[in-house]
Amino acid sequence: MLSEGLVEQIRNLHSGPDRGYHGWSHPLALLGLYGEVETALHDPVAVYCAILLHDAIYEPRRADNEARSAALAAQLLKGAIPDPSLERTLRLIEATARHAIPEGLAQDEAADMAVFLDMDLAILAAPISAFDAYEAGVRHEYREVPEEAFRKGRAAILEGFLGRDALYMSAWGRERFEIKARRNLERSIVQLRGDDG
Repeated sequence: MLSEGLVEQIRNLHSGPDRGYHGWSHPLALLGLYGEVETALHDPVAVYCAILLHDAIYEPRRADNEARSAALAAQLLKGAIPDPSLERTLRLIEATARHAIPEGLAQDEAADMAVFLDMDLAILAAPISAFDAYEAGVRHEYREVPEEAFRKGRAAILEGFLGRDALYMSAWGRERFEIKARRNLERSIVQLRGDDG
């Protein structure tokens, strides 16, 4: 789909000491899920490229990582994939900023975006050991934040997810991840709040 050289270039973008969870293992995990849904996607090329590039730029203390990753993706993918797929790739990457589907998208694009965003949150439904490793990776990325402040902020983020009517947007995602994710979030919030006895 993409040249080996380009994939290697993208892989190298995901390295560095600041990355805990958001290293190359994250897009690799999503690619494993991609195999489950590829044949149901309307633009599998766009979703594949968004998986590889949605965290190409990741600086935890910046609020514009998604926009910067999309801009980089536009540069790297120009001419490598059809323009309509590139445009969708960029919208997929930008959607990870709020984990919401913008209004006005065509139905087929919105359906692909729902699946992509659900893949991005699949880690919330991981087995306990993998989920705990994810939380440790996030803590590493915010290691400069004092422990009490991190716990409070992280708990608030997880409570925000838990407060949604549904964590996952597609039927596939809800069936595959919803129950396990809610259990993990509830357990993690208790630990972060210090109420685990």
